[in-house]
Amino acid sequence: MPNKPLHLQSIHLRSHTEFIWHQLRYTAIGLGFMAISLGVGILGYHFLGQINWINSLLNASMILSGMGPVSSLHGSVAKLFASAYALYSGIVYLAVSAVLLYPIVTRLLKTLHLQALNTASDNLHSKPNVYEDDE
Repeated sequence: MPNKPLHLQSIHLRSHTEFIWHQLRYTAIGLGFMAISLGVGILGYHFLGQINWINSLLNASMILSGMGPVSSLHGSVAKLFASAYALYSGIVYLAVSAVLLYPIVTRLLKTLHLQALNTASDNLHSKPNVYEDDE
């Protein structure tokens, strides 16, 4: 039976190799989500906005990265799509940023947590009791 309290047993810091694979997995998820979102934008701009493929790619890329549209759109359907895609792209940008940063922030917080626990543990065992002589 372990001597550690239950809240300390669940803290596990991944090895450097495990951390790299974890980060690569999350990066692949983020890039996959970006690729799907870019594909939706390209198709929407091409078919709804009547823009050629290369300009559709440019518009979708610029919107997805937060830069803004390049080509002007004609027609209500194309403008509604562009508006919805712009709102969607803002959320995608934030979500993918969070997915990419999650493993790094988790490792940082666990490292700080373990350091704080070790410091507190060292302080409890190394400091003499100041009030022993008062009794």
